[in-house]
Amino acid sequence: MTTIWLVRHGEASASWGEHSDPGLSEKGVLEAQAAATQLLSVVPRDVALVSSPKARAQETAAPLAAHLNRDVVINPAFQEIQAPVPLKDRQVWLQGFMRQTWTEQSESLWRWREGIVGALLGLSEPTVIFTHFLVINTVVAHSRKASKTVQCWPDNGSVHHLELAHGAIKVVRLGQQMTSVVN
Repeated sequence: MTTIWLVRHGEASASWGEHSDPGLSEKGVLEAQAAATQLLSVVPRDVALVSSPKARAQETAAPLAAHLNRDVVINPAFQEIQAPVPLKDRQVWLQGFMRQTWTEQSESLWRWREGIVGALLGLSEPTVIFTHFLVINTVVAHSRKASKTVQCWPDNGSVHHLELAHGAIKVVRLGQQMTSVVN
């Protein structure tokens, strides 16, 4: 059995429709520090650290990496969903996607999903992955064998506990859920 923690990045400094790769806001930096504090009490000192290539995920990983004096491996499999529309249309596209099911999705989005699941199932050591709202939802949908694209509302800086065993992903505990909308 392999233990995995998925961490949603802290609050971004710009919305999804305003900037293609924002870093963290001041609040996001505090959320990253809080996630690191929470994780320090449960992860082994030699835990592997993995991040989406997006700035907000890497910046969320930084406090834990500094505390553990460990490098963060960048893995594009854990990158946020790529909207097939221009930046100015991304929020409208995202709102539609979030109301849909996986059976309605294109082949490219299924490949994105399969990349996430495959990367997770390929892990063999305790790992913390710094990632995004829809990546977490994709993992939860897969583990539940559910069709809806949105399964939960992970808050910024939230920590979600998974276990991998016998080729399956099990959600042990979802972290803090948000009370406001995704930006």
